[in-house]
Amino acid sequence: MPLTASTSATAFGIKIEIILVIMLVIILVLIVALVLTIRRLEYINRKYYVIMSGKKGKDFEKIVLTRFKEMDKVKANARRVTSEHKKFKGQLDSCIDKIGLVKYDAFDNQAGNLSFSLALLNQDNNGVVLNTMHSRQGCYTYAKEIIKGESYIALSGEEKEAIQKAMTVEEEIEALTSTTPDETFDID
Repeated sequence: MPLTASTSATAFGIKIEIILVIMLVIILVLIVALVLTIRRLEYINRKYYVIMSGKKGKDFEKIVLTRFKEMDKVKANARRVTSEHKKFKGQLDSCIDKIGLVKYDAFDNQAGNLSFSLALLNQDNNGVVLNTMHSRQGCYTYAKEIIKGESYIALSGEEKEAIQKAMTVEEEIEALTSTTPDETFDID
C-alpha cells in the first residue's frame, strides 16, 4: 500500500512521529544530565587542583604522609603494649594477692593475742600459711605450703580460718564497698 499524506507509518503499533518525539525528549534529558555531570566533575577537579597544587597541596601531602607514619608508630606501640600486657599478666597470676590474718592467744591468757596465722595466696589459691605462736619463753614460726586452698600437712583451726579469709577476701571487700539503697545518705 502506497504512503499518502493522510496515512503515516507505524512501528509496534505506535506512530513513528510519537516514537521520534519520545526519543527526542530522552536525548534532551540525557544531554542535560551529561552537562550537569560535566559541570560537577569540573567543580571537583578544581577543588582537587586547589588542594593538591602549590604550597597547600604539598602541605596536605606532607600531613597525610605524617599521619600514616604516626599510625604505623601507634600500631607498633599497640603490639608492644599487648605483648608486655600478656607478659605482666602471666607474672601477676603468680603474685600474692590474697591475704588472710587471724590473731589468737596460743597459750590461754599467757601471752595475749600476739600469736597469728597469716595466709598468703595467689589467684589460684596457691601459697603459704605462716603460723607464729608467741609465748613468754619465745616465738615459734611454722610455714605450710598451700596448693589450691589445701595443705598436705594438718592445719590448725586458726590456719584454716586464715586460709578461708584469704580465699574470700574479694567477696568481703565487695560486701563492704557495695551500697544498698538503705545505706545511702541524703544530706539536705
